[in-house]
Amino acid sequence: MTNTQLWFRGIRSSKFRHVYGSPAKRDRCYENIKITKNAHDSQFCAVNPKFVAVVTEVAGGGAFLVLPIDHTGRLDFNTSRVTGHRGPVLDIKWNPFNDNIIASCSDDCTIKLWYIPDTGLSMHLTDWLIDLHGHKRRVGYIEWHPTAENILVSAGFDHLMIVWDIGRGEAITVIDCHPDVIYSMSFNRDGSYIATTCKDKKLRVIDPRTGIVKSEGMCHAGMKASKVTFLGSTGRLLTTGFSRHSDRQLAVWSQDNLSQPLTVENVDSSSGVLFPYYDHDTRIVFLAGKGDGNIRYYEIVDEAPWLHYLNQFLSGSPQRGLGFMPKRGCEVSHCEIFRFYKLHTTKGMCEPVSMIVPRKSDQFQDDLFPDTAAPVPAMTAPEWISGKNAMPVLMSMKTGVTIRTHKPKVYKPGDNILPIMAENNIRKKFAFLSQETVPDYRTVDQKAGSMDCLDAPSPIHQVTVPPVPDLLDNGTGTSRSILHMLSPFDEKSQKTSNNQTTKFQQIQQMFSGQMNNVNHNNENSLNYKKTSPYGENREKEKEREKEANGEIEHSPKNLYQLQRAYSQQCEELKLLRKQVVARDRRIQELEQQIAQLTGSQAPHKELSAMHAMHRVGR
Repeated sequence: MTNTQLWFRGIRSSKFRHVYGSPAKRDRCYENIKITKNAHDSQFCAVNPKFVAVVTEVAGGGAFLVLPIDHTGRLDFNTSRVTGHRGPVLDIKWNPFNDNIIASCSDDCTIKLWYIPDTGLSMHLTDWLIDLHGHKRRVGYIEWHPTAENILVSAGFDHLMIVWDIGRGEAITVIDCHPDVIYSMSFNRDGSYIATTCKDKKLRVIDPRTGIVKSEGMCHAGMKASKVTFLGSTGRLLTTGFSRHSDRQLAVWSQDNLSQPLTVENVDSSSGVLFPYYDHDTRIVFLAGKGDGNIRYYEIVDEAPWLHYLNQFLSGSPQRGLGFMPKRGCEVSHCEIFRFYKLHTTKGMCEPVSMIVPRKSDQFQDDLFPDTAAPVPAMTAPEWISGKNAMPVLMSMKTGVTIRTHKPKVYKPGDNILPIMAENNIRKKFAFLSQETVPDYRTVDQKAGSMDCLDAPSPIHQVTVPPVPDLLDNGTGTSRSILHMLSPFDEKSQKTSNNQTTKFQQIQQMFSGQMNNVNHNNENSLNYKKTSPYGENREKEKEREKEANGEIEHSPKNLYQLQRAYSQQCEELKLLRKQVVARDRRIQELEQQIAQLTGSQAPHKELSAMHAMHRVGR
């Protein structure tokens, strides 16, 4: 066998062998960010197709920054933040099924869920959706379930892992099999198992429903932190850690047998903790260390040696943390298979770094972009708790469109009264703006004369109020006829009744009888919808009947329609203001003409009076 044949046999064919990293230009970066200097081993950055979240340094309490994905450039010093924690924020993660919900854990022993509007934050956010209490010491890591909705796992420094059902705000399982601090955790592809690394140097695979340890074994022998990630649905895990001589290592394990690794490979002798990032679609694992300026990537295979080194992205700026974009947010047209958001250590900057496969063709590459996980849950939380497992719902990326979720804000369980009151206030405002003001041009004498009828009994009036946009989706957006009785003893109400039908009177008539029953009727109807399995169907049937009778109104159902209605109301208000200004100008002109006419008649009257006096004197 010749040397030429040996040389060709040594080169492995791979479509990812020439993957390269492309950092974004300066105008596409996020600058002037006070990145946290906390020494906690976390990523401090979370990204989805809508927002970028970065944990920031603050004097007291904890805060993190949330920016829309396209708001790049230099940030204002007073940019709004999420500031509800009383201690430093240690980890943040976006909900995989709702791009507006982010979870955060903190040194104050709590986990909080926040709702971020589509337009970003206009002021500091201090009101959370859900506040979870269960840990006795600080909470270091959180992880969302990959396929079940509303399932969140937290790991604290009290050596406990808690599985939460955030829909009910309750803990499902408390896992207490760890004797020391938990370093990392990772779900497998369908969420049936979760792997953890611990300070006792052991790697564990746990059933998150029951807390039973399926298998465990000694991991890396070094004293520093080790990290773990499941390699998708292959049944294998990859860990990073340190050897006994403080060399950085990576190892591949079988989830059924953790007594010894399938392979172990030394990386280098640096001191930063290595974080693994696995891409299931391309089967590439990326390794990035804190304080490093490079990102290594390996290709996973199903046979020994189990992984192959591909290349590395080199940079002169060290990184404090890395966030990554879900595959549905990558640029398909540029053959971008992964995108990091790099937090610089020395500069307050977040820099996107795209991992690109060089291809000459502009067509969609089927081999690079298979069907990926969609932002749709495969099952509900009760189904997962009962023992069901399901693989992620897949979606095609051939359209080349970035998929984002658009879901409304979910209120806290049991807090039905406050949203109803707020919606009624909004309805009052819309009703107030939709009515035309009727001015009262009566003189003072006429108004005083109308006071003589105070003792007379006032009749019952029936007022038909124009339909008001109903923001609650309960199918009651019809016209209302409200019977009201004017009090014969109230001087103010009598004046109002004489002053035709003013805007304030109509609004008062609309909501005087309705607000007394809001805590009873609306709350019971909403609770009935949530608790009864047939409540929603009955509401839909009522809506269909009203629609068939022509009683239902096209009211805004989402934020976009509400914004359109608001803009239309603003335009109508501008037109009304112009009309009022024109009317006032016309009144002034008429008053000036009257003043001129009366001023010209005064001299003639004086002359006639003087002539009359002269005649009397003669």
